[in-house]
Amino acid sequence: MIPLRDTVKSRTVPFVNYLLIGVCGVVYLYEVSLGDQINTLFASFAVIPANVSTTVFHGNLSLQPLTTLFSSMFLHGGLMHLLGNMLYLYIFGDNVEDRLGHGMYLFFYIASGIGAALVEVYFHQQSGLPLIGASGAIAGVLGAYFILYPRAKVLTMIPLFVYFPVVEVSAFFFLAIWFVIQFVQGAMSSTAADAGGVAWWAHAGGFVIGALVLSLLLVIKRLRR
Repeated sequence: MIPLRDTVKSRTVPFVNYLLIGVCGVVYLYEVSLGDQINTLFASFAVIPANVSTTVFHGNLSLQPLTTLFSSMFLHGGLMHLLGNMLYLYIFGDNVEDRLGHGMYLFFYIASGIGAALVEVYFHQQSGLPLIGASGAIAGVLGAYFILYPRAKVLTMIPLFVYFPVVEVSAFFFLAIWFVIQFVQGAMSSTAADAGGVAWWAHAGGFVIGALVLSLLLVIKRLRR
């Protein structure tokens, strides 16, 4: 399923969401400019699960693997990887930012991305394959949207071989199906290689983390008031 737009209008300009999309785009242009040296960039700034798990889960403290939990969110493995992620962020992120506020949304996005990466690392602790992409953080955005706007409608294209019908479905149904797919694929993959290069557990974990972090932030907002 490919989302085209939702029916919830943002009351404010989502400039943090636009900023995140812009940063990912600029970083990707830099990646393209590197040519064959891009692997060096990934080696320094992508999450390497084996390195992060040694630091986080086994107590061998090292700062560099921890910084990649942040930097990896802005790297992408190809144009379609980037465009797919940015489409989801563009459609669903503005409404979450509208509800949380700009500063809190930025914190939420980063926290979801880091948490999603740690979930993936936990399930693939011996993997040496680089983990990159904004999809874990965006999964957190989807989890938040699922809680905030379950009755919203999402205009969706459904690829069926040579037929591409466009239908309007509830956000609850769209996001529930999305989550189930990620969870099932994650459960079926025992290693990063088996997953076909897709961080399924980062997607499923990010979704749950996003829903939980959102709930916590909403409680904090109410207490402040």
